[in-house]
Amino acid sequence: MNPVFADLPVSIFETMSLEAKARGAVNLGQGFPETDGFPEVREAAARALMDQSNQYAPMRGLPVLRQAVADFYRRRQGLELDPETQVLITSGATEAICATIFSIITPGDEVVVFEPMYDAYVPLIRRAGGIPRIVQLDPPHWQFSDDDLKSAFNDRTKLVLITTPNNPTTHCFTYEQLELLGRYCERFGAYVMSDEVWEEVVFDRSHVSVRHIPGLAGRSIKIGSAGKIFSLTGWKVGFVVAEKALIDQIARAHQFITFATPLALQHAVAFGLALPQARFDTALAELKDQRDYLSARLSGGGFKLLPAEGTYFLNIDLRASGIQGSGLDFAYDLVRHHGLATIPLQAFCESGRDLPVLRLCFAKSRDSLERGAAALINY
Repeated sequence: MNPVFADLPVSIFETMSLEAKARGAVNLGQGFPETDGFPEVREAAARALMDQSNQYAPMRGLPVLRQAVADFYRRRQGLELDPETQVLITSGATEAICATIFSIITPGDEVVVFEPMYDAYVPLIRRAGGIPRIVQLDPPHWQFSDDDLKSAFNDRTKLVLITTPNNPTTHCFTYEQLELLGRYCERFGAYVMSDEVWEEVVFDRSHVSVRHIPGLAGRSIKIGSAGKIFSLTGWKVGFVVAEKALIDQIARAHQFITFATPLALQHAVAFGLALPQARFDTALAELKDQRDYLSARLSGGGFKLLPAEGTYFLNIDLRASGIQGSGLDFAYDLVRHHGLATIPLQAFCESGRDLPVLRLCFAKSRDSLERGAAALINY
């Protein structure tokens, strides 16, 4: 074994997907739709593949896409951005996260993260030589307090990582929570990287971005994802929005990670971002129907669910549902003996705490949702 990579974990998504494939289980674990989204955007990619260049794209992204990102965020979120200096295109949001961390963090810097969290954060922080400072959030509301931030921040704090809407909790940070975070970032001179890939999958409220908070806008890195916006998760086209100095810094890391993103996909995403608002409303309504269907089936079967504010996910409170023991053990038993792959939120906890909550992806076919619900109800 190469010791350079020995400390990198195996993703829970990879583990559960392999378990599901080996056993023919329905996969409500990994967060991808079972049907490809937005056919008109896929058709635009096919046209671009034949009609446009297939050579290297500009390192910072096609001008037409950077303009489309700026226009999209102006229409959808009221943000004013200079596409030339404040937008960077990356090969997926995770590459954007990697480039951000590698460009900002130096050995010994501290990074505040909120647990449970997307599983890529801590390995990337440590690979950059940073030290994660973990704030534990608890169900059902997943909120941090002033005391939490007071304990986490210090003079070595360089960066804060947040996800809103959050994967895996689905929680959407409020304006007031982000204002509080902004005060601490200003006080300690820290930057905040806001993973907002689920910004177009927010239910029953408006998305609040770090760019909406006066105290955070100038020190924030906002990350978006075409894969999540168009339900095309395999495309790996990400957006970074920040002030020019930050974009310049992140671009220096991006150029040595992937350098550029496929041209045809960039052309197609630019086309898609210009679609009428009604098209995005239709896509969100379809996801809401899927969420509500699975929620009704599980609630009717006696399961206690946590609020599902955004993302593709629904969470079961295992203790409130009468299920004892480790959430991880329950998830493995489900996939190995009951035909259902899920993701335990314990796997998103770097601290190793037992968090008895189970995550299910509802962006699936009605048949898959029914099979998954039946597996749980008949457990």
